[in-house]
Amino acid sequence: MKRSGGIENPAFLSSSPHSPRRVSAAPANTKTETSRPPEPPKHPKSREPPPPAAAAPDSGARSGPESPSESEGPCGWGSFRPQCLQLCNTPQGFLVHYCLLALTQGVVVNGLVNISISTIEKRYEMKSSLTGLISSSYDIAFCLLSLFVSYVGERGHKPRWLAFASFMIGLGALVFSLPKFFSGKYQLGSPFEDTCIIARNRTGCTSSSSSLSNFLYVFILGQLLLGAGGTPLYTLGTAFLDDSVPTHKSSLYIGIGYSMSILGPAVGYVLGGQLLTVYIDVGLEQSTDITENDPRWLGAWWIGFLIACFCAWCLIIPFSCFPKHLPGTANIQDGKTSQTHQSNSSLDHIDEDFGKSFKDFPAALKNSLRNTVFMCLVISTSTEALVTTGFATFLPKFIENQFGLSSSFAATLGGAVLIPGAALGQILGGVIVSKLRMTCKNTMKFAFLTSLISLVLSFVFVYASCENEPFAGVSESYNGTGHMGNLTTPCNANCNCMRSHYYPVCGRDGVQYFSPCFAGCKSSVSRKHSEVYYNCSCIEMKTEITPPAESSGYEAKAGKCETQCTNLPIFLGIFFAAIVFTFMAGTPITVSILRCVNQKQRSLALGIQFMMLRLLGVICKIITIFFNGLAVFLYNPPPLDTDVSFQNSSSVLTSVSLDCDLNKAANEG
Repeated sequence: MKRSGGIENPAFLSSSPHSPRRVSAAPANTKTETSRPPEPPKHPKSREPPPPAAAAPDSGARSGPESPSESEGPCGWGSFRPQCLQLCNTPQGFLVHYCLLALTQGVVVNGLVNISISTIEKRYEMKSSLTGLISSSYDIAFCLLSLFVSYVGERGHKPRWLAFASFMIGLGALVFSLPKFFSGKYQLGSPFEDTCIIARNRTGCTSSSSSLSNFLYVFILGQLLLGAGGTPLYTLGTAFLDDSVPTHKSSLYIGIGYSMSILGPAVGYVLGGQLLTVYIDVGLEQSTDITENDPRWLGAWWIGFLIACFCAWCLIIPFSCFPKHLPGTANIQDGKTSQTHQSNSSLDHIDEDFGKSFKDFPAALKNSLRNTVFMCLVISTSTEALVTTGFATFLPKFIENQFGLSSSFAATLGGAVLIPGAALGQILGGVIVSKLRMTCKNTMKFAFLTSLISLVLSFVFVYASCENEPFAGVSESYNGTGHMGNLTTPCNANCNCMRSHYYPVCGRDGVQYFSPCFAGCKSSVSRKHSEVYYNCSCIEMKTEITPPAESSGYEAKAGKCETQCTNLPIFLGIFFAAIVFTFMAGTPITVSILRCVNQKQRSLALGIQFMMLRLLGVICKIITIFFNGLAVFLYNPPPLDTDVSFQNSSSVLTSVSLDCDLNKAANEG
């Protein structure tokens, strides 16, 4: 037969992606990929006796769904197929565009949105609970569409689905930026004084009847559109990469693509952080006489979304010109062997037209959910997402509190460890699986080993700690005055300080204070890098200092006191290794999912995986509610007629127990 010429690995058996495979009819053949010696004698055996559907695979492909060889074609649109575009009509060319779209999507969804959310809260007068709804809208859209898109798109033109994804991501970014152009000019409020003021104005806040909070629905719409665009990217796009390359190269391509989605948030944070140093109404900061150090400052959060919109829409044309299958896909598919998990449900549906109609969706979904290996891998990735999300969310705060660093520097260190470590782990996992040409089972063993190593390394959190620096009113007294646990003392009693404004300062005495006001500071001078304070009544000084602009004799400076702890480099080094090994399991698990399910259901399997990732917080909430309810149901309070203090509760229990024993004895007597 002609197709044997396309076999790159002698361990591969020839099969067609849309025709029933011999290995499916004979599960024992699924182990042939583990044998390395040349197997020319095995080909005649596999044809005796030939299954009816596999006897003429070429004709079977023509009578059924369109085969890859029939849908392979040049890059272009209709009859317009310039030769220069054919250079991109390769797996490498598609991977470049896939990485660019994954990068853009990560920049917007996990970068710009997260870094802009606090600015949006202030500008549009929203509560944190409402901005949380904005962040959740992406997951809602992804969960609602992932199964539908992954199932329908499996038989469709996957590159055109990615062109649709590019359009939706760009549209979502554009819609997200629209409130800036319809909310008018930003109006500054009155300046806030954080120093000690004897006669501070204590008038309460007046209720605002502003309609700015109605822009919440525009932000939610933008996130829903972004979710709709992200769905084809990580399901159909990943399956298309797996279609277009040999089995042993699939992990490498997927690892590179996923690493770009991890680098996206880093680029988004850097870009968004720089744009937040630009005034929200570009060009008007001079007229308002406001600087970044002013709490009223709001940055130009909206510019990044316009840039992302432009980048996403630039990818629509390249994706739309790719053919349904890249040249050579048919030969690559003929050189692959099935590694589908063999169970009672894996052989139920071998009809060539299965999956062509949406009415087959329930059966396909049921078939996937009954695949125990697949479900174990999905649950594994879902629980791992809890860990990685916790790292990304709380690592900067952990570093800040444990090692006494500023929030900005702690966030920088956290990003410098998380992002490169995660990207390196994804790529390393794909490279190792590719170079060693691991089978599905060996790939799962590799993921298990890397997860085990990362678990051991994660115990670094137990030993990562430093002594707390002295904090006035918390762990240190105010020069021997006041009480521990009380921020107000005689030295700042007349300052009318507000506990709602936490702005730590470090005194020259090496003690940290809650704010300049609680340190009793009456004057301040703005410097290039930080604010310095003078005449602080709670910081013991010999003489009163006049605050000249260039004086270095300040009593307190903005920020936390520097720590003398030396454990930070060791902690960061070990934690970086833990992150690398954690994400080294990501690509192998994805590859294992693609291998252990039916060829026609790979996109659906990825859709189920990503839906579970986003539904996990819902599932955890259900578990929380269940056990809370169970605790209420199981709780057995003391008798209603016993009204005694806590200290005497033991005697009550004893008396109740004694009464029960006496009653029991009387009944028996």
